[in-house]
Amino acid sequence: MMDEKKTSTFFATVSRMRYIDRWALMRNTREENLSEHSLDVAMIAHALCTLANVRCGRRLNAEKAALIGLYHDASEIITGDLPTPVKYFNDDIRTAYKEVEAVAENRLLQRLPEDLRPAYEEIFRAGEDEDEKYLRRLVKAADKLSALIKCIEEKASGNTEFRTAEAATRASLEKMAEEMPEVSMFLTEFLPPYGSTLDELSES
Repeated sequence: MMDEKKTSTFFATVSRMRYIDRWALMRNTREENLSEHSLDVAMIAHALCTLANVRCGRRLNAEKAALIGLYHDASEIITGDLPTPVKYFNDDIRTAYKEVEAVAENRLLQRLPEDLRPAYEEIFRAGEDEDEKYLRRLVKAADKLSALIKCIEEKASGNTEFRTAEAATRASLEKMAEEMPEVSMFLTEFLPPYGSTLDELSES
């Protein structure tokens, strides 16, 4: 008779990302939950790494970037989505939130079976390799690109609530693009069609 294994709550907990709404302080035409956002970040992070590898001669692990994107905000299941103006109000709050985030990530990882934990620690925790550091910077850029796309789509729906958020996010990405050509490529080649109608997308 097989030994009964203790059940793990990790994936059941992570699945609850769908219940965490983003942009809580903003009037939304369409609500966006954390699960949707994470999928967008994963796809864009994979695209940025692919651009880096194909066009810039890098050797980044695009599949790992996608996984990091999927889990990059998983700690918010425990902490909740702290609004950006609060999160980055000053250095003390930013540092404190990073510490809370690390504790929440550790609590999530503890919900995994011990033999699986190291594989997921590699997703949640950054390594010291230079390629790994650059990859995680691209995931951060993907996070901002996802936010910018949300702003564009809200504007296309006639909602002006995201006007200042769009300007600030675009400026931040343009600064990142100065050091990361992949971000510049995405902004130029892939961002413009966002906000288009299905018919407009089909015509291109």
